[in-house]
Amino acid sequence: MNIHVNANTLKYVSLLTLTLQNAILGLSMRYARTRPGDIFLSSTAVLMAEFVKLITCLVLVFNEEGKDAQRFVRSLHRTIIANPVDTLKVCVPSLVYIVQNNLLYVSASHLDAATYQVTYQLKILTTAMFAVVILRRKLFNTQWGALVLLVLGIVLVQLAQTDGGSGVGGATGNAISTAASATLTSAEAPAQNRMLGLWAALGACFLSGFAGIYFEKILKGAEISVWMRNVQLSLLSIPFGLLTCFVNDASRIYNFGFFHGYDVFVWYLVLLQAGGGLIVAVVVKYADNILKGFATSLAIIISCIASIYIFNFNLTLQFSAGAMLVIASIFLYGYDPSRANAKPIPHSDPGAGDEEKLLPRV
Repeated sequence: MNIHVNANTLKYVSLLTLTLQNAILGLSMRYARTRPGDIFLSSTAVLMAEFVKLITCLVLVFNEEGKDAQRFVRSLHRTIIANPVDTLKVCVPSLVYIVQNNLLYVSASHLDAATYQVTYQLKILTTAMFAVVILRRKLFNTQWGALVLLVLGIVLVQLAQTDGGSGVGGATGNAISTAASATLTSAEAPAQNRMLGLWAALGACFLSGFAGIYFEKILKGAEISVWMRNVQLSLLSIPFGLLTCFVNDASRIYNFGFFHGYDVFVWYLVLLQAGGGLIVAVVVKYADNILKGFATSLAIIISCIASIYIFNFNLTLQFSAGAMLVIASIFLYGYDPSRANAKPIPHSDPGAGDEEKLLPRV
């Protein structure tokens, strides 16, 4: 009885965590890039998130090794130093994730939080595409139909925003920072460029799909924990992040400083970005595809409602229809007809075989 109660509790905690992580990150990124005052450099925030992630994963690996310092050091040496070929495999997703996270900041700077949240669901399509091409996965007919609905929904959302103007209040729309702004104050930053935000979101979706599937491919057959893999990822991401900072923002870092514009909220955003993915990695095993669909759908709804009050977002009927199509596609993509029609069979790891077929894990 207690096991059943605990399992249900973990599922609902997973639902709450996934929902809040999905919704709050997009809203926080948008607010951080549109609020009055000095604008921080997004490239530095991405780099600091990698440092936080590295430290967190090192602590988790240390815990996995029984809090034994010698075992911890030997494990790091054996996995990273003594196995350079395996470590180099992680270079590709490390670079991709750095570029992707920088693109997400560009997108959040130019798209309102609701449009950003809906458009970013296109990563389902790109992940499915790479799963078919790289992993030779076969999708159900319902999943292909879900992908069509997804594209139609996102097209409706984008057309609604094009037809309806900026969808944000004047003060917000005129005080948007960009990744390439010449000055670092919101009052002098150029007006938002919705097309740039859209292309940045599409690029981030494409990179997210590729990196996720590539990462899954190199994880298969390797006896390395998720936390150790993330240590490898962060270690290799940090040099790429430094390169990005000084290629894009060298003059501004020299003139204003690396931590220009940082305050408590920016550090909160750095922690949220670093910890969000790690939290999801932990809780996602307790949440089935239906719960994950609920979490993503609730996050879209929360983003839309919060955007109305925080950013003066104009919610139109066309936008609502597009968002509903995207939400429907999320549930349809997670639906497994073979599982629905099959009789339950006792198994030591229930649903593990079916779960492997359902990528991307929404």
